[in-house]
Amino acid sequence: MQPQEIRALTVAEIETRLHSVEEEQFNLRFQLAIGQLENHNRLAQVRRDMARLRTELRTRQLAGESA
Repeated sequence: MQPQEIRALTVAEIETRLHSVEEEQFNLRFQLAIGQLENHNRLAQVRRDMARLRTELRTRQLAGESA
């Protein structure tokens, strides 16, 4: 997920995407633990997506507080 795509979303959409990405991370970690994970790079991608989403939420929160 690119930062430009995230900036185009509403706060509710970002929160929904964040929730789905967190669920995906849980499932990937579970697959890793039982040895069924095929794409180990996906864990890093999911972690970065979560960080991007949280960063955008925090940026909007701070922009709302300063306004």
